[in-house]
Amino acid sequence: MRALYTIIGCVFLLSADQNQVPPRKIIDVHFHAWLFADYGKTPAPNPVTGKAPKCKNDEDVIAIMLATLKENNVVKAIACGSLTTIKGFKMADPNRIIPSLNYPDKQNNPLPDTALFIRYFQDGKFDVFGELGLQYEGKTLADPELEPYIGICERMGIPVALHTGMSFPNTPYTCCPKFRTSLGNPQLIEEVLIKHPKLKIQLMHLGFPWLQETKAIMNVYPQVYSDIAAIDWLRPVPEFYNYLKSFMESGFGKRIMYGSDQMAWEDAIPLSIKNIEEAPFLTEEQKQDIFYNNAARFYNIK
Repeated sequence: MRALYTIIGCVFLLSADQNQVPPRKIIDVHFHAWLFADYGKTPAPNPVTGKAPKCKNDEDVIAIMLATLKENNVVKAIACGSLTTIKGFKMADPNRIIPSLNYPDKQNNPLPDTALFIRYFQDGKFDVFGELGLQYEGKTLADPELEPYIGICERMGIPVALHTGMSFPNTPYTCCPKFRTSLGNPQLIEEVLIKHPKLKIQLMHLGFPWLQETKAIMNVYPQVYSDIAAIDWLRPVPEFYNYLKSFMESGFGKRIMYGSDQMAWEDAIPLSIKNIEEAPFLTEEQKQDIFYNNAARFYNIK
């Protein structure tokens, strides 16, 4: 009898394991490869949860951030930073991290000249050009300084990730006196798209709050995808849901990608994932597209 109970128990456990849904694979297309000094003297608490970052040094930053990705089944992360910081993250987890060249970066490094830019890409030092935070410098993607690099990206198939939309309160009074909200309008990239029709562009933050302008660009230019980073956890959830739902209803569900905009707060990733999982208007297929399929297509991730 004891043997019979053992067999029944094993069958039950086996059936339970077979019925378990495997964890969802996620690609984070907007992740920051920063080091401790990039947070400032005292890292501020998460503005939503109030939790302070646990990191105390560079080793902590890399270990904790990579552990957070792993715990949330983020199998790939487009990690933007300087050549130095993205190298550190890539070395620590080469299969998960896709390096992306941030400009301007936290160290205010100049752009490498075009010959070095090409060589760095060919050598695998970066795979993506961005985040391009040009708005913080009072510039747009149409700035003449960027034109040679945009041409290279189009010819070599390098995706460009561009900051669009807004920023934190008081941005012009603190870090970035040239920042203007008007420069975050996605329609400002249109002439670049006309000149470079094969250029792949990722609009960061889904152009928030430029709803109709972002839709206009995405409607006319199918090579443009968008991420929902930051607005998926920093904005009030009802506002985020209304904004995202409008894009889904307009038929852009195959070109919207998950991003965390993870900077210093490890709880931003699970919070942003939760908000998407709980969106009542998204189907299971749409969630899987946002979390993985769309980014895999855009970035040719196998």
